[in-house]
Amino acid sequence: MLNQKLKNHNIILASGSPRRQEFFRNLGLDFEIKLKPIKEEYPPRLTHFEICNYLAQLKALPFKAELKPNDILITSDTIVWHNHTALGKPRDADEAFSILKTLSNTTHEVITSVCFTTTTSEKTIHNITKVTFKALSDDEINYYIKNYKPFDKAGAYGIQDWIGKIGVTKIEGSYFNVMGLPIHAVYKTLNDIALSS
Repeated sequence: MLNQKLKNHNIILASGSPRRQEFFRNLGLDFEIKLKPIKEEYPPRLTHFEICNYLAQLKALPFKAELKPNDILITSDTIVWHNHTALGKPRDADEAFSILKTLSNTTHEVITSVCFTTTTSEKTIHNITKVTFKALSDDEINYYIKNYKPFDKAGAYGIQDWIGKIGVTKIEGSYFNVMGLPIHAVYKTLNDIALSS
């Protein structure tokens, strides 16, 4: 349905995440994947969703000069926000353990921002989901890290993985946002773009 509305547009997904790519396929959209390396750094004055917004917009910068009038570039970023700190992807097993130990028996926020860029406009949305973990034992954390190697995931976990199934006791908001894309909000924004073009 959405694909028909956007038939005059070329959707570019600038993400190497297999989960985000799968979401776009699930929407029935025709899209191409383009990747450009970028250093994911942000000014220390930024906080909460401002970090995700900034990084999603930063990821669009290398593409702007080459966008065509019918292109819609989509970039995104996800962080875990806990104790006034942004938790990104762990560098190694030790950092993954430390992050998961911090999240154990507490509630944190998963924030995803998505930036939609065309030759004439840029719109950035963000979505926040609250996730509560039970008290995770050291054995459970180590088992998860050893078997699932969550080094490409913000907050050192994937909610769809084993640790999400045995550890998450409560979710407030979009489950898919925690997986890396607030798909309902992306669908609405693309509909709005289709209607306005």
